[in-house]
Amino acid sequence: MNLELANDLLETHGYRVVPAKGGREALEVAQREQPDLILMDLQLPEMDGLEATRLLKQGESTKHIIVVALTAHAMLGDEEKAREAGCSGYLPKPINTREFAGVIAGFLGKSAEKKEEQ
Repeated sequence: MNLELANDLLETHGYRVVPAKGGREALEVAQREQPDLILMDLQLPEMDGLEATRLLKQGESTKHIIVVALTAHAMLGDEEKAREAGCSGYLPKPINTREFAGVIAGFLGKSAEKKEEQ
């Protein structure tokens, strides 16, 4: 449900969203699509989001991709672990629907208004 909400919010603001259902699929999609940003859930099937992020950051073709950790189970130390794995940011769920697109635009170095115009 959180994934659908994030997708809907981003698409409403003009972003193209390519979902992946697990860590291994996320790696495949990242290599194929070369996205500007990945929202990485830390709790993924097959491979957790931290391991997937480490592998992305080791890959020559994917190390430049901005990765933002997203988790519903925010525990003490999780943000630090996410940053150590290579995440540029950390967003706890539930997401703030009013601020979400602007936060994503900030990670991309763009204003939300500029992204909507593109």
